[in-house]
Amino acid sequence: MSSTRERRRPSSDEDVPDRAVLARQRRGRRSEEERRRTRAARPSPRNRPNRHVEIRRRWVALLSLLTVVAMVYLLFFSSMLGAQDVAVNGSRSVSADQIRTVAAVPSGKPMLRLSTDEIRDRVAAMPGIATVEVSRSWPNTVEITVTERTAIAFFDSGPGGDGVHLVDGAGVVFKTVPARPPGLPELKLPKVSADDPVTRAVTAVLGVIPEQLLKQVTTATAKTPASVEFTLASGKIVRWGTAEQTDRKAKVLAALLTQEGKIYDVAAPELPTITS
Repeated sequence: MSSTRERRRPSSDEDVPDRAVLARQRRGRRSEEERRRTRAARPSPRNRPNRHVEIRRRWVALLSLLTVVAMVYLLFFSSMLGAQDVAVNGSRSVSADQIRTVAAVPSGKPMLRLSTDEIRDRVAAMPGIATVEVSRSWPNTVEITVTERTAIAFFDSGPGGDGVHLVDGAGVVFKTVPARPPGLPELKLPKVSADDPVTRAVTAVLGVIPEQLLKQVTTATAKTPASVEFTLASGKIVRWGTAEQTDRKAKVLAALLTQEGKIYDVAAPELPTITS
């Protein structure tokens, strides 16, 4: 027997359990802190969504969507909130029925799909209407509020013409009447139109002079926008000029009319004149 002890080399089969043991030892050496982090990273059964809760959430989302769809349909497509009535306010000489006819509000059309601007423009085109406001009165009424034109003068188209025409303060010819209206001055102009600067200047003056003076005016004329003049019931002629400095001109004219004369010129109120 040899004195030298032979070292036995472990076989590969014996290495396998040794490696498994070492692996278990290494896993066992993980710190407690690491194990806590691992457990914290795992979802807790209490934090997992409950199936009933998920179903309830889905139903709420579905119902919310259906509610929005129903509201859109009700507001934009259903006749339940459609126009059923047209209320007219402010009409006097222009009949409310005539305004409704011109407004042409589609019956049953959803209120939100109505074009209030188009309705307003149609009514505003009526000769006797000065201003128009259109609004929605829920659930089914369209309100139309108008301001009618007020005649401030008239002009007679004369023999062979189409009658006597009323004119408002903006120079708009808006109505034809069978006879001369009492209490209104007559415009003596070659042309009467809202597009004519002379017409607008004359009607602007008639619109700003004091009412007491306006009642005395029988005719009004002008050759240029700055040369407005009118004749009073007494036969006296007043050269007024433009519509500016109305208050000052009225006070100066009131003082001048106490004196004898034929023509009273207050176009330049700081330098008034009287001509016999």
